[in-house]
Amino acid sequence: MTKNELIAAVAEQTSLEKDAASAAVEATFEVIARALRAGDEVKIVGFGTFRVASRAAREGRDPRTGAPVKIEAARRPKFTAGKGLKDAVNG
Repeated sequence: MTKNELIAAVAEQTSLEKDAASAAVEATFEVIARALRAGDEVKIVGFGTFRVASRAAREGRDPRTGAPVKIEAARRPKFTAGKGLKDAVNG
């Protein structure tokens, strides 16, 4: 499902105009991204948890040459599915 398909589905499910549904979806994504940037966790009961994980700097290998490559430390978003979402997928 693409973002446009998600917006269309939200508009249909909520009887909102497509512009209003688009604004709601965009605002949801922005709020989650802003919270993660601040280092906060976003817990949506029954759906899942968004959090930030830190990865330490490490040495990797260039797959073409096998030469060592320094990989910088980074922060990565992580998502853990909640029980409700797992049940919906498996049920």
